[in-house]
Amino acid sequence: MGASHPPTISRSSALYEFLDGVRDQVPLLFGVAPFGIIFGALAIDAGIPPLETQGFSLFVFAGSAQLIAAGMIANAVPPLTIVLTILVVNLRHMLYSANLAPHIQRLPSRWRIILSWLLTDEAFAVASLRYRRGNTAQAHWYTLGTGLTLWGIWQVSTGIGILLGAHIPGSWSLDFALPLTFMALIAPTLTNRSDWAAALSAGFMAVALAGLPYKMGLLLASIVGITAGVVVEISTPNKKAMSE
Repeated sequence: MGASHPPTISRSSALYEFLDGVRDQVPLLFGVAPFGIIFGALAIDAGIPPLETQGFSLFVFAGSAQLIAAGMIANAVPPLTIVLTILVVNLRHMLYSANLAPHIQRLPSRWRIILSWLLTDEAFAVASLRYRRGNTAQAHWYTLGTGLTLWGIWQVSTGIGILLGAHIPGSWSLDFALPLTFMALIAPTLTNRSDWAAALSAGFMAVALAGLPYKMGLLLASIVGITAGVVVEISTPNKKAMSE
């Protein structure tokens, strides 16, 4: 009897995962593209040269951080303050990373570096749904597909914003598109009380604290949402035990 060999996964399955990631991210591009256009236009209006503006999207690739930085540059805020503000705003990525870490920790370093760089709000939301479906041996190709799709449209939309510059009428208010898209994506994932408690409390606090400087309201809203979700998650088993 010949020696048995572990099953191998074909390259075609990796390609299918990659294409599925691209496909599942496409609907969100209708919200991401206006966001990128706004950044390109705002950066030009803030006095950032076109090449540097495009480089911002190429190498930083962080929508909210880029918009915040453009506004602060326009107001001549000291560079150190800009860096610290962006770090605070992007602290939510620690939560994203903690969620995805069990799925990608087995991957080589080059994969973890690439996927962490491509990690955005939209990429995390889509990828986390994929990992819930199980059979994740090749799911990193899915995550790569969804992340690269976002990265590509971000470059194109930034370029359009650079070309249009300040010619986009302020009355268009394109910045509403991304939050609505993200809300539509998150809603189906709210499957229990703790999810709803976290989402509703964080959403309420984000609106209530929107006036705080340096987007601190987002950080505080995240903390409140996480706390509410954990409290409900812990208390639910106790309620079930008492009823039994």
